[in-house]
Amino acid sequence: MFLAIDAGNSNVVFALYHEKDKKWTNHFRIETKGPKLHSQLSKKVPLYFLEHGISPTSISEIGFSSVVPEINNSIIEFCQNYFGTNPYVISPKSYPKLPVKSLRPTEIGSDLMCNVMAAYSKYQKSVIIVDFGTALTFTVVDQTGKIKGINIVPGLRTAINSLFNNTAKLPAVELKMPESALGQSTVHAIQAGILYGYTGLVKGMIETIEKETQQSYQVIATGGLSSVLTPLTEVFNEIDRNLTLEGLRLITKANS
Repeated sequence: MFLAIDAGNSNVVFALYHEKDKKWTNHFRIETKGPKLHSQLSKKVPLYFLEHGISPTSISEIGFSSVVPEINNSIIEFCQNYFGTNPYVISPKSYPKLPVKSLRPTEIGSDLMCNVMAAYSKYQKSVIIVDFGTALTFTVVDQTGKIKGINIVPGLRTAINSLFNNTAKLPAVELKMPESALGQSTVHAIQAGILYGYTGLVKGMIETIEKETQQSYQVIATGGLSSVLTPLTEVFNEIDRNLTLEGLRLITKANS
Protein backbone atom coordinates (compact mmCIF):
# COMPACT_ATOMS: atom_id res chain seq x y z
CA MET A 1 0.00 0.00 0.00
CA PHE A 2 0.98 3.59 -0.60
CA LEU A 3 0.95 5.91 2.41
CA ALA A 4 0.35 9.61 1.79
CA ILE A 5 1.29 12.12 4.48
CA ASP A 6 0.05 15.66 3.87
CA ALA A 7 1.23 18.19 6.45
CA GLY A 8 -0.86 21.36 6.37
CA ASN A 9 -0.94 24.34 8.68
CA SER A 10 -3.62 22.84 10.93
CA ASN A 11 -3.36 19.06 10.55
CA VAL A 12 -1.12 16.30 9.28
CA VAL A 13 -3.32 13.96 7.24
CA PHE A 14 -2.46 10.28 6.74
CA ALA A 15 -4.22 8.09 4.16
CA LEU A 16 -3.65 4.75 2.45
CA TYR A 17 -3.98 4.04 -1.26
CA HIS A 18 -4.74 0.46 -2.31
CA GLU A 19 -3.11 -0.16 -5.67
CA LYS A 20 -5.29 -3.18 -6.43
CA ASP A 21 -8.62 -1.49 -5.70
CA LYS A 22 -7.44 1.98 -6.77
CA LYS A 23 -9.03 3.70 -3.80
CA TRP A 24 -8.13 5.75 -0.74
CA THR A 25 -8.95 4.51 2.75
CA ASN A 26 -8.01 4.98 6.40
CA HIS A 27 -7.92 8.77 6.53
CA PHE A 28 -6.88 10.11 9.91
CA ARG A 29 -5.16 13.22 11.19
CA ILE A 30 -3.11 14.68 13.99
CA GLU A 31 -2.47 18.29 14.96
CA THR A 32 0.40 19.93 13.10
CA LYS A 33 1.76 22.33 15.67
CA GLY A 34 2.33 22.39 19.39
CA PRO A 35 3.78 19.96 21.92
CA LYS A 36 1.33 17.21 20.96
CA LEU A 37 2.96 16.47 17.60
CA HIS A 38 5.74 14.21 18.87
CA SER A 39 3.49 12.29 21.27
CA GLN A 40 0.83 11.83 18.60
CA LEU A 41 3.42 10.54 16.13
CA SER A 42 4.87 8.09 18.63
CA LYS A 43 1.57 6.99 20.18
CA LYS A 44 -1.53 7.90 18.16
CA VAL A 45 -0.30 6.83 14.73
CA PRO A 46 0.99 3.37 15.78
CA LEU A 47 -2.19 2.86 17.82
CA TYR A 48 -4.33 3.69 14.78
CA PHE A 49 -2.45 1.14 12.67
CA LEU A 50 -2.73 -1.47 15.42
CA GLU A 51 -6.48 -0.92 15.93
CA HIS A 52 -7.14 -1.21 12.19
CA GLY A 53 -4.99 -4.30 11.75
CA ILE A 54 -2.52 -2.59 9.41
CA SER A 55 1.07 -3.81 9.62
CA PRO A 56 3.79 -1.18 9.09
CA THR A 57 5.48 -3.68 6.77
CA SER A 58 2.46 -3.55 4.42
CA ILE A 59 3.41 0.01 3.45
CA SER A 60 5.45 -0.26 0.26
CA GLU A 61 5.98 3.44 -0.38
CA ILE A 62 5.46 6.77 1.40
CA GLY A 63 4.93 10.19 -0.16
CA PHE A 64 5.23 13.29 2.02
CA SER A 65 4.05 16.82 1.25
CA SER A 66 4.52 19.61 3.77
CA VAL A 67 3.91 23.36 3.96
CA VAL A 68 5.29 23.43 7.51
CA PRO A 69 9.08 22.94 7.15
CA GLU A 70 9.81 22.92 10.89
CA ILE A 71 8.04 19.59 11.37
CA ASN A 72 9.58 17.80 8.38
CA ASN A 73 12.44 16.16 10.27
CA SER A 74 10.04 14.80 12.89
CA ILE A 75 7.87 13.19 10.22
CA ILE A 76 10.85 11.77 8.34
CA GLU A 77 12.39 10.32 11.50
CA PHE A 78 9.05 8.78 12.47
CA CYS A 79 8.75 7.09 9.06
CA GLN A 80 12.29 5.75 9.36
CA ASN A 81 11.69 4.36 12.85
CA TYR A 82 8.14 3.01 12.46
CA PHE A 83 7.93 2.00 8.81
CA GLY A 84 11.61 1.35 8.29
CA THR A 85 11.73 3.51 5.17
CA ASN A 86 12.35 7.07 4.08
CA PRO A 87 9.38 8.98 2.68
CA TYR A 88 9.69 10.70 -0.68
CA VAL A 89 9.49 14.41 0.14
CA ILE A 90 7.74 16.59 -2.47
CA SER A 91 9.92 19.60 -3.35
CA PRO A 92 10.72 21.83 -6.34
CA LYS A 93 13.16 19.12 -7.43
CA SER A 94 10.12 16.88 -8.01
CA TYR A 95 8.51 19.10 -10.63
CA PRO A 96 10.66 18.82 -13.80
CA LYS A 97 9.36 15.29 -14.44
CA LEU A 98 5.70 16.36 -14.27
CA PRO A 99 3.27 17.28 -17.07
CA VAL A 100 2.34 20.44 -15.14
CA LYS A 101 4.51 23.54 -14.80
CA SER A 102 4.89 26.49 -12.45
CA LEU A 103 6.75 29.68 -13.33
CA ARG A 104 7.88 29.94 -9.70
CA PRO A 105 8.39 26.38 -8.45
CA THR A 106 10.26 27.51 -5.32
CA GLU A 107 7.32 29.68 -4.21
CA ILE A 108 4.29 27.46 -4.76
CA GLY A 109 3.21 25.23 -1.87
CA SER A 110 3.67 21.52 -2.46
CA ASP A 111 0.01 20.99 -1.54
CA LEU A 112 -1.11 23.24 -4.39
CA MET A 113 1.27 21.51 -6.79
CA CYS A 114 -0.25 18.18 -5.74
CA ASN A 115 -3.71 19.59 -6.47
CA VAL A 116 -2.62 20.73 -9.91
CA MET A 117 -1.01 17.39 -10.73
CA ALA A 118 -4.13 15.41 -9.79
CA ALA A 119 -6.63 17.75 -11.45
CA TYR A 120 -4.76 18.17 -14.72
CA SER A 121 -3.91 14.48 -14.95
CA LYS A 122 -7.60 13.67 -14.68
CA TYR A 123 -9.10 16.33 -16.96
CA GLN A 124 -6.28 17.27 -19.36
CA LYS A 125 -7.87 20.70 -19.80
CA SER A 126 -8.10 24.13 -18.17
CA VAL A 127 -9.07 23.88 -14.50
CA ILE A 128 -9.62 26.05 -11.45
CA ILE A 129 -8.91 24.26 -8.18
CA VAL A 130 -10.63 25.73 -5.13
CA ASP A 131 -8.98 24.39 -1.96
CA PHE A 132 -10.82 24.96 1.31
CA GLY A 133 -8.08 24.70 3.92
CA THR A 134 -6.56 27.00 6.52
CA ALA A 135 -6.34 29.34 3.54
CA LEU A 136 -8.87 29.37 0.70
CA THR A 137 -6.90 29.14 -2.53
CA PHE A 138 -7.79 29.37 -6.21
CA THR A 139 -5.24 27.80 -8.56
CA VAL A 140 -5.72 28.40 -12.28
CA VAL A 141 -4.23 25.96 -14.79
CA ASP A 142 -4.40 26.31 -18.58
CA GLN A 143 -4.97 23.57 -21.15
CA THR A 144 -1.23 22.84 -21.43
CA GLY A 145 -0.82 22.19 -17.69
CA LYS A 146 0.82 25.54 -16.97
CA ILE A 147 -0.20 27.34 -13.78
CA LYS A 148 -1.49 30.75 -14.84
CA GLY A 149 -1.87 32.14 -11.34
CA ILE A 150 -3.03 31.64 -7.77
CA ASN A 151 -4.89 33.76 -5.27
CA ILE A 152 -5.20 33.26 -1.55
CA VAL A 153 -7.70 34.47 1.06
CA PRO A 154 -8.22 33.42 4.70
CA GLY A 155 -10.05 30.10 4.97
CA LEU A 156 -13.50 29.66 6.48
CA ARG A 157 -12.29 28.45 9.85
CA THR A 158 -9.55 31.07 9.88
CA ALA A 159 -12.15 33.78 9.34
CA ILE A 160 -14.41 32.41 12.09
CA ASN A 161 -11.51 32.11 14.53
CA SER A 162 -10.26 35.59 13.72
CA LEU A 163 -13.67 37.04 14.51
CA PHE A 164 -13.85 35.09 17.78
CA ASN A 165 -10.29 35.89 18.88
CA ASN A 166 -10.42 39.59 18.09
CA THR A 167 -13.80 40.53 19.55
CA ALA A 168 -14.93 40.68 23.16
CA LYS A 169 -18.44 39.30 22.88
CA LEU A 170 -18.75 37.32 19.66
CA PRO A 171 -18.70 33.54 20.22
CA ALA A 172 -17.04 30.76 18.27
CA VAL A 173 -19.68 29.12 16.07
CA GLU A 174 -20.18 25.92 14.12
CA LEU A 175 -19.41 26.07 10.41
CA LYS A 176 -22.94 25.19 9.34
CA MET A 177 -24.81 26.82 6.47
CA PRO A 178 -27.87 28.64 7.88
CA GLU A 179 -31.21 28.57 6.09
CA SER A 180 -31.34 32.35 5.82
CA ALA A 181 -28.79 35.08 5.06
CA LEU A 182 -30.62 37.29 7.59
CA GLY A 183 -29.32 36.43 11.05
CA GLN A 184 -31.87 36.18 13.85
CA SER A 185 -29.32 35.66 16.65
CA THR A 186 -25.63 36.33 17.19
CA VAL A 187 -24.63 32.81 16.17
CA HIS A 188 -26.94 32.88 13.15
CA ALA A 189 -25.62 36.32 12.15
CA ILE A 190 -22.00 35.12 12.17
CA GLN A 191 -22.85 31.96 10.23
CA ALA A 192 -24.81 33.97 7.67
CA GLY A 193 -22.11 36.59 7.29
CA ILE A 194 -19.21 34.19 6.90
CA LEU A 195 -20.85 31.36 4.96
CA TYR A 196 -23.05 33.35 2.59
CA GLY A 197 -20.26 35.89 2.29
CA TYR A 198 -17.76 33.21 1.26
CA THR A 199 -20.30 31.71 -1.14
CA GLY A 200 -20.40 35.05 -2.92
CA LEU A 201 -16.62 35.34 -2.74
CA VAL A 202 -16.08 31.97 -4.44
CA LYS A 203 -18.64 32.64 -7.16
CA GLY A 204 -17.26 36.12 -7.76
CA MET A 205 -13.66 34.94 -7.92
CA ILE A 206 -14.44 32.25 -10.48
CA GLU A 207 -16.43 34.72 -12.59
CA THR A 208 -13.61 37.27 -12.41
CA ILE A 209 -10.98 34.71 -13.44
CA GLU A 210 -13.08 33.51 -16.37
CA LYS A 211 -13.76 37.08 -17.50
CA GLU A 212 -10.09 38.08 -17.25
CA THR A 213 -8.83 35.00 -19.12
CA GLN A 214 -11.83 34.92 -21.49
CA GLN A 215 -12.40 31.20 -21.12
CA SER A 216 -14.33 28.68 -19.06
CA TYR A 217 -12.85 26.06 -16.75
CA GLN A 218 -13.53 22.78 -15.04
CA VAL A 219 -13.92 23.85 -11.41
CA ILE A 220 -12.81 21.34 -8.79
CA ALA A 221 -13.22 21.84 -5.06
CA THR A 222 -11.15 20.07 -2.44
CA GLY A 223 -10.24 20.38 1.23
CA GLY A 224 -12.00 19.38 4.41
CA LEU A 225 -14.53 22.21 4.23
CA SER A 226 -15.28 21.90 0.52
CA SER A 227 -18.83 20.65 1.15
CA VAL A 228 -19.84 23.27 3.71
CA LEU A 229 -20.97 25.95 1.24
CA THR A 230 -23.91 23.99 -0.14
CA PRO A 231 -25.11 26.71 -2.58
CA LEU A 232 -21.86 26.16 -4.51
CA THR A 233 -22.75 22.59 -5.48
CA GLU A 234 -23.83 23.70 -8.94
CA VAL A 235 -20.71 25.87 -9.38
CA PHE A 236 -18.28 22.99 -8.92
CA ASN A 237 -17.92 20.30 -11.56
CA GLU A 238 -16.55 18.01 -8.86
CA ILE A 239 -15.81 17.95 -5.14
CA ASP A 240 -12.83 15.68 -4.52
CA ARG A 241 -11.50 15.55 -0.97
CA ASN A 242 -8.73 13.19 -2.06
CA LEU A 243 -7.34 15.53 -4.71
CA THR A 244 -4.21 16.57 -2.78
CA LEU A 245 -3.54 12.99 -1.72
CA GLU A 246 -3.88 11.72 -5.29
CA GLY A 247 -1.53 14.41 -6.58
CA LEU A 248 0.94 13.52 -3.85
CA ARG A 249 0.83 9.90 -4.98
CA LEU A 250 1.22 10.81 -8.66
CA ILE A 251 4.19 13.10 -8.02
CA THR A 252 5.88 10.44 -5.90
CA LYS A 253 5.33 7.81 -8.60
CA ALA A 254 6.67 10.15 -11.28
CA ASN A 255 9.90 10.49 -9.32
CA SER A 256 10.35 6.91 -8.18
